[in-house]
Amino acid sequence: MAYVVDGNELDTDEQGYLLEPDYGDEVVRVIAAAEGLTLTDDHWKVVQYLRDEYREQGHTPNFRNMLKGVAEILPGCDSKALYDLFPMGPAKQGAKVAGLPQPLGKGGY
Repeated sequence: MAYVVDGNELDTDEQGYLLEPDYGDEVVRVIAAAEGLTLTDDHWKVVQYLRDEYREQGHTPNFRNMLKGVAEILPGCDSKALYDLFPMGPAKQGAKVAGLPQPLGKGGY
């Protein structure tokens, strides 16, 4: 599976995660559409959070750490709210939509 963004085909793994991160906004729109998601401001805030974490840590956080980090930018955001945004799993589907490679195993950091 590959995504076409601005006329360029981006390589993915078998599960649809990009092999190399892409920080452009259009990639988020393309992947979200492929995932059946309608983007809201809260989606974009989570995407930016995940991208920042990936840049700083070299990988995305596990769900528990993600929940703590997102709560700082979206006060009152709980696990249900994150699953409402990313029903296939906030840590994994969020990273995919953010244009990041597949997260590490269950542990993350």
